[in-house]
Amino acid sequence: MSYFRPNIDRMEGYVPGLQPTRAGVIKLNTNETPYPPSERVLQALREALGPRLRLYPDPMSTPVREAAARAFGARPEMILAGNGSDDLLTIIVRSFVGEGELAVIPDPSYGLYTSLIEIQNGRICYAEYPDDYSMPPGIAQPGAKLTFLCTPNNPSGTSLPPDQVAAAAREISGILVIDEAYADFADTNCLRLPHELENVIVLRSLSKSYSLAGARVGVAIAPQKLIEGMIKVKDSYNLDQLSIVAGATALDDPDYMRANVERIKATRAYLSRQLAKLGFEVFPSQANFILVRSRSMPAKTIYERLVQKSIYVRYWDKPRLSDCLRITVGSPKEVQALLAALSEIVPRSSR
Repeated sequence: MSYFRPNIDRMEGYVPGLQPTRAGVIKLNTNETPYPPSERVLQALREALGPRLRLYPDPMSTPVREAAARAFGARPEMILAGNGSDDLLTIIVRSFVGEGELAVIPDPSYGLYTSLIEIQNGRICYAEYPDDYSMPPGIAQPGAKLTFLCTPNNPSGTSLPPDQVAAAAREISGILVIDEAYADFADTNCLRLPHELENVIVLRSLSKSYSLAGARVGVAIAPQKLIEGMIKVKDSYNLDQLSIVAGATALDDPDYMRANVERIKATRAYLSRQLAKLGFEVFPSQANFILVRSRSMPAKTIYERLVQKSIYVRYWDKPRLSDCLRITVGSPKEVQALLAALSEIVPRSSR
């Protein structure tokens, strides 16, 4: 006998990337930055460790909203802060999708979208990406309450032109969620769209470019009416005191973030060239990771042999991805270790 709702029993649930904790591991599987938070953030956290931790945090995370407004060119009333962008995705799905209602998810993309819709017992239409990961032709479905677009897309790393995203938003009758968790590594973004269209929500994460994956801070930028509705749904205190301090300080230190982004983009270009020399098909990435397709041996075998060498990348045993690996752009030292390991693993005849 199960006590769960039938839809919860049926679903698999989202499985995050492995988080190995033993010493000596090279972790290139969950898209963290290889660089630490800025010294300004660390100093602000040290100053925040005091008596105020006995008090509840600001329920609206006002310092984060104000700093995000400055960073992303919006009014604070257009900003909602969350415990990472995953929290914001949960708020969005709970706000707009009821039981039996339709959501559109591009495929393949971020797996959490599916889990959140299944929790609501909603219906899912998968809009399959073309081979080049351009705009899915079936993205605008009649009656869809919610449509997702991840750009740059996870796991492909490919980006969609903002004008094409805007055109899709105009065709969609419900809400379009533009997940820009990796946009700081891309050449373009969709930050202007919430100012132009009433049905657009743009998500930004501080986990990647701002080096705050452990603090869990994200923001939604949307028309004020949408933010006001989602405030009713969010948890009372969805960011803790230290995350508010870290997030607001990081957003107000953009020069440090941009310097690290440029370092990661340079390493990304180098890694892409070297992986191609090793015989991999390399998808053009606008993110802080690279998706590669193995031409010489099963991707799962490469993954397992890398694990034996204490190097973790991401592998999915699912259609269109089972011959691929997603590799986070690590530090130059980590990248060299990865390339050395792959040189031993990948057959020479494939290079």
